[in-house]
Amino acid sequence: MKKTFTLIHPKMNTDRRVEAVKYEIKKYLKRERGKALPADADFWGFDCKFGSTEANAESVHLAEINKKIDEVHAQAVTEFYVEIIAVAQQRTPKPVEDDAEGVQDPESE
Repeated sequence: MKKTFTLIHPKMNTDRRVEAVKYEIKKYLKRERGKALPADADFWGFDCKFGSTEANAESVHLAEINKKIDEVHAQAVTEFYVEIIAVAQQRTPKPVEDDAEGVQDPESE
């Protein structure tokens, strides 16, 4: 999804329009997560960008998009750009630490 959203609508209140934009993004994410994964992937990751225009959009985490929309709405900005690209990714195993300090063996007590 690469889209410039406008918050001004002739028949819709701005607060209602903000909620409609958030819902549209949520709907897109749900649709993308429902697609079949490639054989070598574990989950869908999302590369996201947010900005006032496409040229000055910066990378943001997926969880920050709603916060950014609220910030734009509070600043009374009329439009903004959102880019969300689904990327099939693999989970990386957590590193196992060999030195378990502070953990006692239950048999030593």
